[in-house]
Amino acid sequence: MNFHAIATIYKTEMARTWRTLFQSVVSPVISTSLYFVVFGSAIGSRIDEVGGVSYGAFIVPGLIMLTLMTQGISNASFAIYFPKFIGTIYELLSAPISYVEIVISYVGAAATKSAMLGLIILATASLFVDLEIAHPFMMLLFLVLTSVTFSLFGFIIGIWADNFEKLQLVPLLIVTPLTFLGGTFYAIDMLPPLWQKITLFNPVVYLVSGFRWSFYGVADVSVGLSLVMITVFLAACMALVAWIFRTGYRLKS
Repeated sequence: MNFHAIATIYKTEMARTWRTLFQSVVSPVISTSLYFVVFGSAIGSRIDEVGGVSYGAFIVPGLIMLTLMTQGISNASFAIYFPKFIGTIYELLSAPISYVEIVISYVGAAATKSAMLGLIILATASLFVDLEIAHPFMMLLFLVLTSVTFSLFGFIIGIWADNFEKLQLVPLLIVTPLTFLGGTFYAIDMLPPLWQKITLFNPVVYLVSGFRWSFYGVADVSVGLSLVMITVFLAACMALVAWIFRTGYRLKS
């Protein structure tokens, strides 16, 4: 394992974060804080507790999960797409570094950024609502698994995309709507019976539910099932990345 190469790419990607601090960190935190103000304070004051938790506190795990998924995808997809766009990807592919090391460095940097943002938003949320973390280890586990999985997913999107518009296609048209419809702002049992069953086909439900359970001990679905779902998605992304590098899909042409 070429740890020097991994560290070099990782440090380069992290340095880009500090050079674009407002876009990478400040902007997502401000956007999420507006959700706390609008939904947590303005609307939350008119809604009773959900599952024994104040509405403002109830939506925090879902908003953090939204940030983890969208930022993980955005950071990883741009990181690998930009070398393709300017043509330096061929230098990377011909360098004495394996495909595994390339994935570890790019995905690791993107996951670090999204996890860092998640923790910053968690600290910011504590200024607006009273938070409690019933299962801190499980909270960190879901945080890390989600960051890594969706950064890997973003890495795949970055390889698949052949223009900048496609980089935003999946996050804007698929991931964000699924998150809003995945129990971020409501409990699944608040829906009519038919829609409860339909909602269970939304994979984001399991991520939000498991993450919320780590905070308040309440969940819409089994915590074990939530872990299985995120693990299956992670394994699927790893298998797809392996196929991409084995075949050279959109890398060698």
